[in-house]
Parts: sequence; structure tokens; C-alpha cells
Amino acid sequence: MNRVVISADVAVELARQEAAVCAAHQILAPAVIRSQVLSRLYQAVMRSEMSKADADRRLEYVRGLRMRLLGDRVLQSTAWRVAALLGWHDTLDAEYVALTQLHADAMVTLDAKVADAARRLVAVAPIDALLST
Repeated sequence: MNRVVISADVAVELARQEAAVCAAHQILAPAVIRSQVLSRLYQAVMRSEMSKADADRRLEYVRGLRMRLLGDRVLQSTAWRVAALLGWHDTLDAEYVALTQLHADAMVTLDAKVADAARRLVAVAPIDALLST
């Protein structure tokens, strides 16, 4: 596996672990991941699950990931088709699946429902596949 799409939940978990991602992987994500990560961290602070300082550290970790962000028309059109095919009510998760279809070898998500549906269309890998050994 070389090109891997990661979802926002994976980015936040990698940051929580301060994980070393294997240099052999090129990480890809839809451009929307920035807003999703920010929102997840903000919500966690608002629920008192972490401090603002912890959220800032995790956000800096994610910003520091070597991650190629994409969000062109082809990705959007493909995400629309993926969402319709999988019967999803929005296209957010479909962007990750679509990006995997277009440019990656596998997708990594911690959401079991998304992973189960995505397996119909793309390879899905566990988060451990990203880590340096």
C-alpha cells in the first residue's frame, strides 16, 4: 500500500497517538478534512473531553502531516455517484471513498459503518497499516 486516503477520525486519532506514519505511504484526503478535524477538536473541547491546549497540539500534528489535499470537480462528481450508489444521505463520507477510487490504493477510517459500505467499492485498511514499525 502506497497511496492511502485517511478520514478525519483517523487524522485525529493519529494526532492523539502522536503516531509516526510510515514514510512509504503517501497520505491523501479531500480538502474538507481540514474543517472536519477542526470541528471534531472544537467539539471535544466544548464537551470537556480535552483541553484547548491538547486540541491545539493535535491540530498542529494534523497540519504537519504530509498530506495531499484534493477537491476538484472530478472528485465531487465521483463523490455524488458514490453517495447515490451506497444510498447515503450526504456526500461527505463519499468524498473519501471517491478519492480512494480515483487516486489511492486503500482508505483508512475508524467508522465501521463507512468502512463496511466502502468495501463494496474500494480496499479498506486498518489504522495500524499506516504506522512505522
